[in-house]
Formats: sequence, structure tokens, C-alpha cells
Amino acid sequence: MSISDSQRRPLVVGIGGTTRAASSTERALAFALRGAEDAGARTQWLGGTFLHTLPHYAPEDPVRTDAQLELIEAVRAADAVIIATPGYHGGVSGLVKNALDTLEELRADKRPYLDGRAVGCIVTAYGWQAAGSVLTSLRSIVHALRGWPTPFGAGINTLETRFESAQQCSDAKVAEQLATVGRQAAQFALAFGGQEHYAAPLASASNSAGAAQAANAPRTEKRLSLAV
Repeated sequence: MSISDSQRRPLVVGIGGTTRAASSTERALAFALRGAEDAGARTQWLGGTFLHTLPHYAPEDPVRTDAQLELIEAVRAADAVIIATPGYHGGVSGLVKNALDTLEELRADKRPYLDGRAVGCIVTAYGWQAAGSVLTSLRSIVHALRGWPTPFGAGINTLETRFESAQQCSDAKVAEQLATVGRQAAQFALAFGGQEHYAAPLASASNSAGAAQAANAPRTEKRLSLAV
């Protein structure tokens, strides 16, 4: 593959997993990323082992670790994102939420937070109730970060579905659902045209004082919300 071919292919970054290696959440994410690749995207995977190296995000501390910077730069370069989390006590895991909190560092970007990006959402839980409620919660977090959740999100009941390996799932329907999440994220990025198409109208709009004020207001509000 030539460099120009690589540059034309959108980048889909997968974020998710648990502190346990080869968890169901991590393997579900791998299925979705393969779906994105089949749709023509490049992928980057930030799994549970990586997320476990992230310190608690402290907005008042200006120093960022190498792991935090790797996460920030990966999402900054991404055309789409896929987030996979286990459902813990009715909510997103602290490990995944801390990674998403770290994206506050993107607040001053031309594309702040997850703006302009499709975001695939995946939840694994030991039961249907948690799978459904946490998927709704994850979508709300994505909205707060200005991302666009893909139309299809996958809620997986691990009481019924097993991932024997990163390539094997006990339920073909679940495997296809996960691939659908990845395909939709990649297809959105391909249709949207990547960062270059997004940057042009934004640069034009930024010349007006009104647009600048509108852009600054939510960033200030977000900083305050994290500081309290």
C-alpha cells in the first residue's frame, strides 16, 4: 500500500477493555475494528492494558504522561472512534471513563473533543438490563463530547455470548452486530471525507467574531464542569 493510499483511508481508533487481558470487552472491540477495516479504514487499538497505564485525569495538573499524550494524539488524528466498555454497577467502567475524561485536553482543538467524528458504542455486561442502560449512558457521554454515535450500538450479554478468542464468538449474530458498529463508523468517516473536508469550512467560519465566541463558550463551561 502506498503512502497516498494510506492517507486516503480514514483512521478509526478503538478505545476499550478492562484490567483483565483478553477480556470480553477487548475481544468485542477487536471484532468491531475488523468491521471498520473491511469497510476500508485503518485502525488503531488502545486496549485495557494501555488504559490501565493512564493516571487519573487531573485538569489542574498541566503535566501529561506519555500514555496520556498517546491517547490524546490518537483521538486527535482519528476520523472515527469506537468505544467499548463493560457495564459496572449500571455505568461505564472507571477505566474507560478516565480515558474519556482525558479527552478534555482536546477542548481547544479546531475539532474539539469528538466533534466531527462518528463514535461506535459497545457495552458488555452480565445481563441484558446493564447492557441496555449502560449503552444509553455511553451514548450520552459521546453526545457531551460532541461526537455522533453511530445509528447502531452493540449491547452484549456475556451471560449468553462467549468470546473464545479475538477471532471467535459463540454467537454469529453478535459478531455481525459488532462488525456493523465498525462498518458504520468507517463508512461515516469515508462519506464525511476525513479531516481535510472538515477543516475548510471551519477555517472560514473562524474568521467571524460570532463564531469565535460560540466556540469559546462551551469550552469554558466544560472546564468549569471538570473543576468542581
